[in-house]
Amino acid sequence: MKTKISLIVVVFSFLFATAQDQNLTQQFDDIVAQYYNDTNAPGATVLVAKNGKAIYRKAVGKSNLELDVDMIPENVFMLASITKQFTAVSILMLEEQGKLSLDDPITKFIPDYPTHGKTITVHHLLNHTSGIKSYTSIGDLRQVARQDKTLDELIDFFKNEPMDFDPGEDYSYNNSGYVLLGKIIEVVSGETYADFIDNHIFQPLGMTASQYGSHSKIIKNRAMPYEEVDKGYVNASYLSMSLPHAAGALTSTIDDMLKWQNALANNTLIKASTLQKAINGSKLNNGEHIDYGYGLGELTLKGSKGYTHSGGIFGTSTNGIYLINEDVYVIGLSNCSCNDIGSVTTQLAAAAIGKPYPSMKDVVQLNEDQLKKWVGAYEFEGGVVRHIFFKDGALKSMRESDTNTVFDIFPLSENRFMFNDSSIEYRFSKSADGKNQAIFITDSESIGKQIDRAMPEARKEITLSNDVLSQYDGKYELAPNFNVVITVKGNEIFAQATEQGQFPLFAENETTFFAKVTPLKVVFNKNASGKVESFTLYQGGQETIAKKIE
Repeated sequence: MKTKISLIVVVFSFLFATAQDQNLTQQFDDIVAQYYNDTNAPGATVLVAKNGKAIYRKAVGKSNLELDVDMIPENVFMLASITKQFTAVSILMLEEQGKLSLDDPITKFIPDYPTHGKTITVHHLLNHTSGIKSYTSIGDLRQVARQDKTLDELIDFFKNEPMDFDPGEDYSYNNSGYVLLGKIIEVVSGETYADFIDNHIFQPLGMTASQYGSHSKIIKNRAMPYEEVDKGYVNASYLSMSLPHAAGALTSTIDDMLKWQNALANNTLIKASTLQKAINGSKLNNGEHIDYGYGLGELTLKGSKGYTHSGGIFGTSTNGIYLINEDVYVIGLSNCSCNDIGSVTTQLAAAAIGKPYPSMKDVVQLNEDQLKKWVGAYEFEGGVVRHIFFKDGALKSMRESDTNTVFDIFPLSENRFMFNDSSIEYRFSKSADGKNQAIFITDSESIGKQIDRAMPEARKEITLSNDVLSQYDGKYELAPNFNVVITVKGNEIFAQATEQGQFPLFAENETTFFAKVTPLKVVFNKNASGKVESFTLYQGGQETIAKKIE
C-alpha cells in the first residue's frame, strides 16, 4: 500500500510540475507575441535560462525577407554593444594575468594618444568616464560607417577631437573608449582583437557559432538585418565591420550567449571578485555612483538584483538580462530595430522569477462607482503631483509636467491599475486618516498622499497631413552616441531613441509634439529658409537641442 501511495504522490508531483512548465511557456509565448505577431516581418530569437539551462527557446518572424526564410533559434546576429562585455572581460582577464592594471594610463599602451594633459586610465575607458568624444557622434554616421578603416585609422578619426569633460568627472556612453580598449588588448596580447576573443573566449567556451562580424565570410544561419521605413522594410544601411570593432562587432546566437553567461556566473574566465567590479556600477570623481560598471550595467527588476546590456546597430537590436539570486538569464536578438526587444526580455525575466508584468488579458471590468472612488490629486516624493480622473467611462492619469500628458490606466482589481506600459502600476488604498493614497510602482515604489488641488488642462492633439509631417523625417543627435530617429507613416509620426523602442508623437500644433508613453514635448526648429534643422526636447524640466544630422 505504501508503494502505491508513494507512486501516486510522484505521479501527482510530476503532473503538477508539468502543468507549471506549460503555464510558464504560455506566459513566455504571450509576451513574445505582444511584440512579434507578424510572421512575415523581421523577427527575433529569445532564450530564457534557469540555473544555467534553457527553459525556453523561441524564434519568430523572418531571418531573410527576400528568400522568405523563417527565423530559427540557431540564427546568427550582430551583438552590437553587447560586444562590450566581451571586451571588458578580456581586459579583466589580462589584469588577472598581471599584464595591465585598470589604473594604467592609456598612454602606456598607446603612447601617441593625445590626452590634453589629462590622465585617462583603462578604468575610465571601461565605464565611459574618459571624456573622449565618441566617434559615432562625429559627422554623418551612415556615411562614416561605409568606410573600411584599420584600427589605427579608426583611432585617428577621433583622437584629435576636443574632450567632452575631464576624466572621471562625468559619464557619457562612449564607443571610442571601447575601440581603444580593443587596441590595448592587441598591444598587450600580441593578437588581433578578433583572434584574442576567438582564442581565449569563443573556443574555450565552445561558442562555435560566434565570431567577429564579416561581410565576406559565409556565416551559416546568418540573419539579415532590416530597417523599417514609411513604406515597409528595407535592407539595413551598410556597416563596415571594421568600424564597431571592440565596441560592437561580435556576432553570436542565443545558445552561445547562454554559454557565455554561464562562464561569467561560474567564474570560468575571471574570478568572482573580479566580476564584481564589472557588475556593481562605479563612481565618478566626486563619489557619485553610476550604474555602469565594466561592459555591464546594474539592474533591479521587480526587486531582484542583476546586470544587463543592450545593443543597437543598423538593422539589429539586442538585449541581455541576468538576475543573480534567481540564476535567471534572458537574451533576445532581433534583426530589426522596429520592435522593442528590451521590453520583451524584461517581461520574460519578470515572468521567469514568478513576478510577471500584467497584460491586457488581466484587465477586469469595474463599475463607475468603483472607478471614481480613487479620483483625486496625489502628491509623491519630490513634489511630483499626479491626477487621477474619470473620463469616457474609464480612469486616466496625468502627471503635472511640461506636457500634462494623459495616460489610460486599466483595472486589474478594485485597487490595482496598470498603464499601457505594463511595467508601471498604481495600487490605491485608504490611509489611517481615511484619505486615499496611491502607490506608484515601477522597479521601486513611491507613495502619494491625496491633496486638494485642481487639475491643469490636459494636452490636446490635432491631426496633421503627411506633407507637413514628412519634413520632420530624419535622424537627430540628442547627445554624443545618442540619436533620435523620427519616422513618418501616413499622417502618423514616431520617435525612436538609440537602443530604445519606437513610440508615437502627437501634434499640438504644426511644430510642437508630445508623447503619451512618457511626459515629454518636442518642438521642431526651422532655419530662415524654412528647412528643419533641429528639435528642442522638453523633459524633466530640462531643454535639450537635437541637431538634424540626416
